[in-house]
Amino acid sequence: MLLKNKVIFLTGGTEGIGFECAKIYHAAGAKLSIISNSEASITQARKKLPGAEIVFIKTDVSVADNVQQAITETLSTFGKIDVIHNNAGISNPSKAIHDTTEDEWNNLFNVNVKGIYNTTKFGIEELKKTKGNILNTSSLVGDIGQEIHAAYSATKGAINALTKSMALDYAPYGIRVNAVAPAGVWTPMLRAWSQQQPDSPTIENYLDEIHALGYCPEGDVVADACLFLVSEQARFITGCILPVSGGAELGYRRVIKQSTQLNQI
Repeated sequence: MLLKNKVIFLTGGTEGIGFECAKIYHAAGAKLSIISNSEASITQARKKLPGAEIVFIKTDVSVADNVQQAITETLSTFGKIDVIHNNAGISNPSKAIHDTTEDEWNNLFNVNVKGIYNTTKFGIEELKKTKGNILNTSSLVGDIGQEIHAAYSATKGAINALTKSMALDYAPYGIRVNAVAPAGVWTPMLRAWSQQQPDSPTIENYLDEIHALGYCPEGDVVADACLFLVSEQARFITGCILPVSGGAELGYRRVIKQSTQLNQI
């Protein structure tokens, strides 16, 4: 029960990585305020994860008033907030930067980055009271980039920088701030992205191959890492961008090594 009696404000918690986190947080004893902008997604998640100590709130994290109201509702239900996990995010469009429209650009940054601004702005005073922590869901592409996905990659790079700066700002209050950075993870968002690729029939094999461990995982592997980072087991870790990537960032070096071996043969 690593999270017994902890209250977690989890955005984007009704599907994909977020829902896997919701399940493992709840199993570890946490009380959950699960945020989503989709009523249908909330309905499905509520059926799969019932519980008296779970509330689902329909909220758009990019809208400040909505987030403020969600924080207020969480406090009225549970009385405190120990963890804010900023997991909500979108990936569309899968385009080069010159093909990305202004609306698409703004939407990506409003959800992926401004969402963190909003939850922090309205939740930080509560975290000061509990000496809680913040966890952001980033991506490996925020560090290494990605073809025809420039705007999305830029939002994840911004999240990495935010995580480190926020860790410095809030350390004096005993608040830790970290991020997880997956590579490929089978989620509804990744499946939608896969269908947008020019070579979509080969994407599943490609996603297996980019990971040094040889397969593209489900969201539970990321949820396990998140559980560690928000728990007291990670009490002396802050400003960390933790790759949960199956060694994907090592793949280029692995290919070079194989090529060298072949040349030697």
